[in-house]
Amino acid sequence: MKRIRSGFLVWGMLSAILFSPANAQEKGTGKYRLYEATAATVNGEVLFLSDVVRESCLRACGAFPGDEPVVLSLPEARDRLIADTLVRQEEEKLAMGTVDNTALQKAVAGASAAMKSCLLPCAKEVSDEQVRDYAARRLLVREFLRDRISTFVDVKEEDVEREIARRAARSGVRPEDVSREAVRKALLEESAAREIRNWFERATSKSSIVLSPLEER
Repeated sequence: MKRIRSGFLVWGMLSAILFSPANAQEKGTGKYRLYEATAATVNGEVLFLSDVVRESCLRACGAFPGDEPVVLSLPEARDRLIADTLVRQEEEKLAMGTVDNTALQKAVAGASAAMKSCLLPCAKEVSDEQVRDYAARRLLVREFLRDRISTFVDVKEEDVEREIARRAARSGVRPEDVSREAVRKALLEESAAREIRNWFERATSKSSIVLSPLEER
């Protein structure tokens, strides 16, 4: 097994299925008990295949308020789950991991409504408790990235002026007709996204992440 660094590349694998003679079922000439498949370990914390399948369903239903539904392969869903796990582990290390109760109740209500209206068959297999846990986790991740990472992002005036000039030249309008606030907001969002990517790269490089092979369903 090898440590996974940036990009969550598969450099090693765990056994996905374990067998035991206890409480056996017959298959061919042998007897075995099928245990749940392991999808990954993140700093020793095990993520199971069922976690990844459920993550894919929740993302496809757009369960967290403000998220657009997105269809993910199992490896892509696992990457999202690993990213959230890294944030949650960092929050625990910093003794954070709490959110406003009102915000949590609102997120849970929105997630529950989205899952109830989701037409995908998998939505019926996700329990209310699992929906609540997902909403709480996504809220914690959002708050961490916003308050601990993005809050330190700033945009210089010369960067705004440069972007205004670039947009004006590209569209053929006068620079004064380009919205300064819109440009500043876009630059802030780009800078925040870059800082978040950098944080995840650093967190990944310092973590022990081992992936198991996944089969598409």
